[in-house]
Amino acid sequence: MEAMANVKERVRMERLSKVYPNGTVAVQDVNLSIREGEFLSFVGPSGCGKSTIFKMITGLSGATGGKLEVMGTSPKQARKQSDTAFVFQDHTLLPWSSVLDNVALPLALRGVSRQERTREAERAIELVGLKEHARSMPRQLSGGMKMRASIARALVSRPKLLLMDEPFGALDEITRQTLQLELLDIWSRDREMTVLFVTHNVFEAVFLSTRIAVMTPRPGKVASLIDVPVPFPRDDSFRSAPEFGRIVRSVSDALKH
Repeated sequence: MEAMANVKERVRMERLSKVYPNGTVAVQDVNLSIREGEFLSFVGPSGCGKSTIFKMITGLSGATGGKLEVMGTSPKQARKQSDTAFVFQDHTLLPWSSVLDNVALPLALRGVSRQERTREAERAIELVGLKEHARSMPRQLSGGMKMRASIARALVSRPKLLLMDEPFGALDEITRQTLQLELLDIWSRDREMTVLFVTHNVFEAVFLSTRIAVMTPRPGKVASLIDVPVPFPRDDSFRSAPEFGRIVRSVSDALKH
């Protein structure tokens, strides 16, 4: 219990709600505490508020009810401190810039010196396995490589909280499973970093996560929080393990209710 007491809380939601001006209730009364070093996935039907929650955490959209703290402060303040980073489903790379310049962009916008941002960008690029393609242009990269570059750009600021909104959704299954393994490898090197991950894929959520938040149809609420009590590191053998199948069934059952 003493060890748990020392774990920092990264995100706290208390009765968090979001109602859009047209009256649509996207998120309603979400209560959730997310700790340092967690890998927590959100699963649920389309339109259940998963992406809305992410936008509120990053300060891109404000809550209309309840309380939301990120790193013990407001979402906008956490973003200003570069404590949070976001990876979208689309890679959003600038087509006229090299991989190196795309990855270094967040640091350039903060006024970091060219020498330092180049050093940090090269570190992040090596983390995602793109060292040989640092000078390549986005048009020269495969879909999986573009997503690696997008992840590197998020990691370049050494965030404490990494949010990923269906980053592998557009990829083929082989590339998707490869990137899942690489993402876990990156996360395992910095277990102080917390990862929040949105996916429609139950198998992906179980493979990656320490916990899974199952969302209800709109208005989005957390219907269940399911632990994945399988130690890391994980490899492909976990996908065929009985425990994997059991947890997949638990998540699938929660989605039906």
